[in-house]
Amino acid sequence: MRPEALVTAVRRYRVMAYVTGVVLMVLCFVGIPLQVFAHNLVVVNYVGTTHGILYLIYLGAAYLMTRQVGMKVASPQTVLVLLAGTIPVLTFVVERWVTRRYINPALAAAGMAPGHSAAQQAPAQSA
Repeated sequence: MRPEALVTAVRRYRVMAYVTGVVLMVLCFVGIPLQVFAHNLVVVNYVGTTHGILYLIYLGAAYLMTRQVGMKVASPQTVLVLLAGTIPVLTFVVERWVTRRYINPALAAAGMAPGHSAAQQAPAQSA
């Protein structure tokens, strides 16, 4: 496993988890109440479509991350990570849990300190 690939997969997953989570919260806590109480479909239509597209990207990023950190393909943990983008706030909770349980140990095994990039960890080469 290349440390750069692991760091890239983790970064993509984290960005998509937060973006998908925020958009889903806007949809559920702003768009749906506007639809129900004010009969305004604008937010639901645009934010709902955006969330659908972002969720597909999240699925790809989350799946690649689970492969990089060594999670089993059909495990309940992998399914939880993939479905986290469908329940408001769950992406934030699952991201923190995955970081502690899988990402930090995988980074440590790859010789990387959690929270640092591969460029920061690479030893300086002398010419």
